[in-house]
Formats: sequence, C-alpha cells, structure tokens
Amino acid sequence: MTDYPLAARDAADRHCRSLQDALGRFRRDHLDRIAEWGGRLAVVLPAGGRLLAAGNGGSAAQAQHLTAELVGRYRDERPAYSAISLHAETSSLTAIGNDYGFDEVYARQVAAHGRPGDVLLLLSTSGRSANLLAAAKAARTAALRVWALTGPAPNPLADAAHEALCVDAGTTATVQELHLVAVHALCECFDAALADDTATARTAAGAAARVTVHWGAA
Repeated sequence: MTDYPLAARDAADRHCRSLQDALGRFRRDHLDRIAEWGGRLAVVLPAGGRLLAAGNGGSAAQAQHLTAELVGRYRDERPAYSAISLHAETSSLTAIGNDYGFDEVYARQVAAHGRPGDVLLLLSTSGRSANLLAAAKAARTAALRVWALTGPAPNPLADAAHEALCVDAGTTATVQELHLVAVHALCECFDAALADDTATARTAAGAAARVTVHWGAA
C-alpha cells in the first residue's frame, strides 16, 4: 500500500482549510459591500435597467451563473430581470475578436448594450485581463456603474472600477470559490432588498388608502 491516498487527503484538507480561512475574511470584510450592491440592483433592475457581466474562463462561468439567477430566479418566485453575460453571445464574441482583437470583445458589447445607469460587473481572479480593463473604460464612457470582483488587491481592474470587492485568498481556485459565494450572497441581498421594497410600497399604499378614506368621509 502506498501513501498516495494519504497525501491526496492532506492536499484536500489544505485546500479546505485555505477556503475556510478565506471565507472568514470574506465575511469580516465584504458583506457590507455585497449588501450595498444587492440594494443597488434592487433599484436599477426593477426600473428597467440592466446588469451586464463578463469574465474569462472560470470567471465567465461565474458571470453566467449570476445572470441566470437574475433572469430566472435564485430562490423564490419573482419577476425576470435583464442580465446579460457578454461571453455567452458567441457569434458577437467571435466576430469582434476576429475583426477587432480579443481585447475588444467585451468593450464593444458594452458600447452596444449598456445604457446610463446600468451596471457592469467584471469578474477576474487576477484583476489584470486586458479585455475587462477595456470593458471598464467603455462602461465609464457610456455612464454605466462599474463593479469589479477580483482576487487580492491591489490590481488594475479594481482601480478601473467605481467599486471593487477584492477577495483575499492565496490561490486562483480559492478566489473562484469565494467569487461563487459572492454571487450567491449578492442574489440573497438582491432578493431581500426587493422584498423590503415591496413591503415598504405596500405600507405606503395602505397609508395612502387610509388617508383617502378619511378625507372622503369628511
């Protein structure tokens, strides 16, 4: 019998401990920002605004995971909201890459789809992807709000965004795992903010109805 299974288990244990440590830092440092972003989306999307999201490789998958939760649903039934993963438009992506170069594959789509007040969320473990930096620049030109979800700071993408959440983790794998936590936490906060807004609107409508009844009776 070799010691390979034991060595493999040790590697898995180290990975889990690294993730646990990074998750503790995430909870300590970033929940306020996630809650703020969720609240902001709860204002932008119901008003007809749009979330654009982009990343490369595993970060592209995370971006698409988020937009699927918004267009579909995260947990409870609610209206569909406009959210687009820019890498998923494969004909546009390959045409732009072929004609303008890979650095422009997201920037040109931002120029096409983004409107003032929309949100662009860019995901990158390194924070150094040229195509995401170009997208951030295009979004600022078009008056979108730019959020970055990255690995450790400092990095160029965090500097290019209006706001950034920089995960403090030692490996790319752990950064990506915390990005998925951030995606789900953002959905939790978005849904909670929507529910709070709905409850507030119902309270206001009830108060207005009572005032109408009161003055009508007079």
